Amino acid sequence: MDHRAVDEDPFVDPVHPRAHPHSDERQRPVEDSTLIAGRTASLTLGTDSLIVLDEGFAQRKRWNCCGLLGNESKTTHAIPFYNILWAELSQFEISIRYARPTATNVVRVSTINYPIEKPDHPRAISWVEHLLDRAYGESQRKKRIKLLVNPFGGKGKAQKWYLRDIEPIFAAARCEIDLQKTQYRAHAVEIAEKLDVDAFDVIAACSGDGLPHEIINGLGKKADARRALCKIAVVQLPCGTGNAMSWNLNGSDSPSLAALAIVKGIKTPLDLVSITQGDRRTLSFLSQAVGIIADADLATEHLRWLGSARFTYGVLVRLLQKTVYPCDLAVKVEVATKAEVREHYRQALNDRSLPDNHCGGPSSQAAGDEDQNLRGLPELRYGTVNEALPEDWTLVPYDKMGNFWCGNMAFMAPRNNPFPGALPNDGCMDLVTIDGDISRWKAIQCIAGVETGKFFDMAHVNYRKITGYRIIPRDQKDGYISIDGERMPFEPFQAEVHRGLGTVLSKSGHVYEAPGVVSKSGESSSSSLRA
Repeated sequence: MDHRAVDEDPFVDPVHPRAHPHSDERQRPVEDSTLIAGRTASLTLGTDSLIVLDEGFAQRKRWNCCGLLGNESKTTHAIPFYNILWAELSQFEISIRYARPTATNVVRVSTINYPIEKPDHPRAISWVEHLLDRAYGESQRKKRIKLLVNPFGGKGKAQKWYLRDIEPIFAAARCEIDLQKTQYRAHAVEIAEKLDVDAFDVIAACSGDGLPHEIINGLGKKADARRALCKIAVVQLPCGTGNAMSWNLNGSDSPSLAALAIVKGIKTPLDLVSITQGDRRTLSFLSQAVGIIADADLATEHLRWLGSARFTYGVLVRLLQKTVYPCDLAVKVEVATKAEVREHYRQALNDRSLPDNHCGGPSSQAAGDEDQNLRGLPELRYGTVNEALPEDWTLVPYDKMGNFWCGNMAFMAPRNNPFPGALPNDGCMDLVTIDGDISRWKAIQCIAGVETGKFFDMAHVNYRKITGYRIIPRDQKDGYISIDGERMPFEPFQAEVHRGLGTVLSKSGHVYEAPGVVSKSGESSSSSLRA
């Protein structure tokens, strides 16, 4: 635990005079925003925070070190609206529950209570409603959550982390929880396929990235697959070895911070990718890999005790050996150059409209939820891997392919952001290809560049946005193909993206919690990690 974080003021008010000394207008509270609480306290709705003014703070904190030394104390604290979980008025007092930071990556439920005089009750009721409006904004209150716990996740600690870090936050936020443990591989597929999606708002995986993959594919098996994938949000409570979904959508692999992010999460359409291989069709939400990345991920399963370091170790070994993975590749390119990728990303930052085909989008609203277009999975525009190649695709031989990596999200691991141009619902996959015969020094630079933000700009990194591809491994009897970190048969496969087919909860509602190729200010940037 970081004890420094406990000693510091856990409240952060972005509009406090110390933070914005020249922003008098932003500091001015809205009319009727202050509620008098007892004789010595008041509660004020600020711009971004609940401002608690309590003269009792000074009296309670006047002494420290066993009362031998005086201590200057504040009478005002600020609780960010984002951290407010719930508020309610009883016969005699107002109670506000919030997520209080207790360490750098930990929040715990805390409560403040203040007496409210009976004549002030009508106004207090209205004030509480305004507080909850500010606290939740676009996010839905009292979410109904179907929660799946993988008892083997996190080296068997998933259930412990749920009870300690997650459940108290959901309870304080008045979420309704239906918990079920998965008992065997692909159990989550069966649960999701049979789930009544009208009974829940969210299906949460208390696990690594394997369970979200199963859940999405289970929803994809339903007769009304498109409606199910649109209606219920799939989220991750990070309790596994790989927690990429949480890093991208919650900005953290902390179970308690992720729980808070889900409580406050905004419904966000997510592109999903159809993978056809043989007679099988699989949905992918995260990434697909052939080559070094797939090998480093799947061939190091016996080194899981190393944590995320096993992946770095696997990549290093194969890069130093200059391993190549011959294949034939055909790609449907939509954004061909890095400059165009940056411009594409810049435009997306200012566009928060829903994809037309997503429930809630213009086309869906016009057609209604019962439209036949929402039944089953979308038809494949480019056919399957068993059919003739689309006319405008060309199969190109790659004799020295070192890495084929296609991403639907940005972060693949903590501080590992190989797809800074990725967006949740732009209708594109981000494809990275690197030759396997580059120098060892350049290969090592690639590894470092993924974490420092320089990877995208490296000359030997080919980065494109695409809507489909077919890859045919050759000159190998066996090998590794990774789909969302899950091993697939080593045989040809084809992929195409479906814009906004899935639904998740995110902090922003339209971008990932990863540094992009363009900063929020609109300037080009592929550095400055926010992990």
